[in-house]
Amino acid sequence: MVREATGYAIGGVPPFGHRTRTRVLADRGLLAHEVVWAAAGTPYTVFPLGPQSLIEHAGATVVDVREQPA
Repeated sequence: MVREATGYAIGGVPPFGHRTRTRVLADRGLLAHEVVWAAAGTPYTVFPLGPQSLIEHAGATVVDVREQPA
């Protein structure tokens, strides 16, 4: 299902450039980093970019995805 929706295999799905329009969520915690690394189409390739740039290019919605400590 992942490959059909995005055009990429699990482990290499980039945050944008998907085959179909895909809802993308970005954890708010990404904004605490200067640089993040994203998958680049294969399980063995990544690329760096700023988190705000990643969010904008992906058309992501910023949400709290990670589990919050009790």
